[in-house]
Amino acid sequence: MKHAEDIKKQRKGIYLLPNLLTTAGLFAGFYSIVAAMHGRYEAAAIAVFIAIVTDGLDGRVARLTNTASDFGAEYDSLSDMVCFGLAPSLVMYEWSLKFMHNLGWAKLGWIAAFFYTATAALRLARFNTQCEDEDKRFFKGLASPAAAALIVGTVWVADDLGLNGSSLVLPTFILTLIAGALMVSNIRYYSFKDIGAKHRVPFIAILAIVVVFMFASIDPPKVILGGFILYALSGPIMGMKVIFRRRQQPVGSEKSQDQDL
Repeated sequence: MKHAEDIKKQRKGIYLLPNLLTTAGLFAGFYSIVAAMHGRYEAAAIAVFIAIVTDGLDGRVARLTNTASDFGAEYDSLSDMVCFGLAPSLVMYEWSLKFMHNLGWAKLGWIAAFFYTATAALRLARFNTQCEDEDKRFFKGLASPAAAALIVGTVWVADDLGLNGSSLVLPTFILTLIAGALMVSNIRYYSFKDIGAKHRVPFIAILAIVVVFMFASIDPPKVILGGFILYALSGPIMGMKVIFRRRQQPVGSEKSQDQDL
């Protein structure tokens, strides 16, 4: 009887809709790598942004339709590694970092790309093993999709402006290291997970979203990259704000400050 129950568990299927979105994101990440290998950097960058959209949808769809599962969570994490760990680093390497030999530091190009990939893997592993009672309103470290947006967004904007990656080797090298370091840092970033999750939002919020889309349509590469740069800066700024408040407050009130965050 027990053997029959084990067989039944093994034959249990998986939920289609959320895993279909995850597969679409995985395909976008894989396509981004292929496009970069063929010098199509704009398409490579857009593909990663498509993966970011699907990554934001699959989890929400799974929760809304009550189809969340351990399989889906593991599959999503593996897809994230490809889309936000491998793809951005390889796109940046193909576009710019491989020209580090022009500065006499040939190996530093792929070392920086590997550093970004490794920190993305560490970021995902830490996220998957974090305690359930941690504050879900904040991420510890820059989320890998946001870090990926910084990398491929830079490639997209530069390509749109007609700039060659070989002329921007040093800035892109520094950017790749910073993006990787932010992912494994302890800097806290707002997660936006509590927005519209269980509570209704005011009508003005929908109007604001419409305005954002209208503004983004003016120049998508620059507007999108600018938004993610502001988000990447928000963590350190918020951290410095907390440090400043703690220095201004008496010692006994530090605990209440932490709870407010």
